[in-house]
Amino acid sequence: MNRRHFFKKGSLFAIGTTLLHPLDSLASNHDYDATNKNKKAKNIIIVVSDGMSIGTLNMTDLYLSRKTGKGSNWLGLYKNNKVKRALMDMASASSIVTDSAAASSSWGGGVRIANGALNVSKSGEAHLPIWQKFKKAGKKAGCVTSVPITHATPAGFCVNSTSRNAQENIAEYYLEHKFDVMMGGGDDYFSSDKRKDKKDMYQAFSSKGYQVVSTKEDMFSAVNNKPILGVFDDNALPYAIDRKHSKELVQKIPTLADMTKKAIAAMKDHDKGFVLQVEAGKVDWAAHGNDIAGLLHDQIDHDEAIQVTMDFAEEDGETLVIITTDHGNANPGVIYGSDANTNFDSIQNYKHTNEWILNGIGKETSISQIKERIHYANTIALTNNECQQLLEYYKNIATDNGLYNPRHLPFNLLATMQKQHNSVGWISMQHSADYVELAMYGPGSHLLKPFIKNTDLHYLMLEAAEVENKF
Repeated sequence: MNRRHFFKKGSLFAIGTTLLHPLDSLASNHDYDATNKNKKAKNIIIVVSDGMSIGTLNMTDLYLSRKTGKGSNWLGLYKNNKVKRALMDMASASSIVTDSAAASSSWGGGVRIANGALNVSKSGEAHLPIWQKFKKAGKKAGCVTSVPITHATPAGFCVNSTSRNAQENIAEYYLEHKFDVMMGGGDDYFSSDKRKDKKDMYQAFSSKGYQVVSTKEDMFSAVNNKPILGVFDDNALPYAIDRKHSKELVQKIPTLADMTKKAIAAMKDHDKGFVLQVEAGKVDWAAHGNDIAGLLHDQIDHDEAIQVTMDFAEEDGETLVIITTDHGNANPGVIYGSDANTNFDSIQNYKHTNEWILNGIGKETSISQIKERIHYANTIALTNNECQQLLEYYKNIATDNGLYNPRHLPFNLLATMQKQHNSVGWISMQHSADYVELAMYGPGSHLLKPFIKNTDLHYLMLEAAEVENKF
């Protein structure tokens, strides 16, 4: 079989790495490459931290190193030379700054499309999503996420839609295509009480043989020989740090690592293998809110899912692991100053997200109550004037709005106040046009070159699994 047959454009992949980087051969792990070059990837797991700027990866490694003496699992793979590494250009058809729908679709459909759509070009042409291709090839396929399972990133691997916002329809498409494990948030799009059309999608899934679960206990109790739909909250799941500080949430809501572990267990014994997407979706939401506690702890959740995936792949020997992000967001970082170390370390004492803080404030909240709430959550003392500024947002509806801030909460203002205490700065509250980190482990990883276009990843996955692009 001519493995180059899988790629639409082979020129990027045909150029030898040593021609691009003469010294690269000195750094490469030849034994690792030789082990994987002649193997087929029976399974593929792609672990995505949505909206992860390089500063997020960097700060999470610093945070863990300084708190526990051990850095992140992701950076550990780099330090131990366990993976092939690249940068990836994530531009969409409509902008050098992509949204999550177009980004996921570039991997899912193998074509760049405009922001906002899922595997449908402006001309109306639909591109078959890669998880459907793998299903047609006989593999099991699933997605797990910390945001609604109908959200843009999982949907981009699975379905076609002219709008990422058609989440009620996307829930129906999942059932139509019979994906094997789908877990995350999104009760708003499955419950008959909340859907505009009043359809009971839980009943629809149950009638087709799915186990429908809504708690961590139910999830782990589900049998592994039947498909699973897990929906654990109304919209997105709670932020990791808020979950960790609530006994009720710890008992009810699975972590990303929990869902990853269950999804692998449910599909790993299939004779033709499986494909799984794992998404830390709330990293992106935290970046939109300049919410450092949310950002770091959901990135840590992603990092723990990486470890679950790597543990399985190293034992299995037939699994390609792909670790990446779809775009940057807000580009945070630790800012230079004499107190940078101490300030950054103070985040170790944070108990809750800025979302938790701000949702507990209203027009009638007193200055002293605001000070007490923020001190409890962050162990920092704001001035009366700063608290008054925050309170003004609730008395006069502000314009700090957006998809991830429907209540007009003063996220940017609070982050600016926190900066003098934690030394973390942000450039915006929006996506950025970063070239993103991409790492691979296992069969097929030898195909990765130092710099690729997002759509190339679609064809690399097909080639690694020796699935022809004929559907």
